Amino acid sequence: MNSLGLIENPGRHALRTRTYGVHLMVSSRFTQRQLSAFVAVADVRNFGRAGERLNLSPSAVSQLVSELESAVGFRLFDRTTRSVALSPAGREFHASAKDVLKRIELAQIAADDIRNRAAGVVRVAAPMIMASTALPHAISAYKAIHPKVVIRIRDSAVDALIDKVANAEVDLAVGSDRVIGDQVARHPLFRSAWALWCAAGDPLASREQVSWAALRLQPLVLAGYDHERSIALAHAGGGGGENSHVNIVDVVGNISTAFGMAAAGLAVTIAPTYTGSLARTFGLAMCPIAEPPVMQQVCLFHSASRVVSPAAQGFLEHLVAWFGGSDDPNAWGLSRV
Repeated sequence: MNSLGLIENPGRHALRTRTYGVHLMVSSRFTQRQLSAFVAVADVRNFGRAGERLNLSPSAVSQLVSELESAVGFRLFDRTTRSVALSPAGREFHASAKDVLKRIELAQIAADDIRNRAAGVVRVAAPMIMASTALPHAISAYKAIHPKVVIRIRDSAVDALIDKVANAEVDLAVGSDRVIGDQVARHPLFRSAWALWCAAGDPLASREQVSWAALRLQPLVLAGYDHERSIALAHAGGGGGENSHVNIVDVVGNISTAFGMAAAGLAVTIAPTYTGSLARTFGLAMCPIAEPPVMQQVCLFHSASRVVSPAAQGFLEHLVAWFGGSDDPNAWGLSRV
């Protein structure tokens, strides 16, 4: 150690720096324990009390500080038998050491949050009707428990859901059941009956139920993108045969357009009962379709070849529990119109 309190120490993996006008080769390697010992002594100005804080002996604290002094290349404390004070170089280094320890602490907290599914970003793909009805309610319930988790909805066409999961564009997807490949796994969430939606003043609004055969007599508007299966259902009449000759007056891109047309009395439309929260905003009434009733299976899709993040796994389990396999929209907050 020279007269300036600088320690000559080339060390391994050293880097050349200028300190107090003197060229030194100092090691850039030191540990969290060494920094913690230095900050503790600097705070209490006593090796014994610093040891109590760190649950170490005074000699162990002194050893850690000595190791740090060797690593940084300068004396950190001016020590006498009665006092311990920061050296000029130690005072300059103190703020940086505390900042490093604070960042390590924050990193540890972040790691704990991620491991415990308390933080992270989850991307969920869903078609418009699911993205605007059931999914936001499920997200709201989850964020009440895990406020640090960011869940981002990605609007998607029904036929693009599987590809988005397989290509890692999203972590999860929610939509109607469909064919999947080896890269994607699915978990059934709930079933929802197809129903007729019409204006409140329509004579069908007061009926207890309607048959697929009766739809032959109604002008019908279908949503082709979000509910492409409704077209096949309408043509098949739920059972084929004479019921297949339905009067389709238009096929639109989004269910909201079909609901708007139904609200204006231009036609009636068909959609699963879970769309009720959206249909209610249009003032529509629901009439169950029977003879036979037809159910839509809604599934949760995730990668079968990649491990999902802890945050995504937590939200996946929440969705399964929240929907609970129920066929009743009232069970998860979407009341029947």
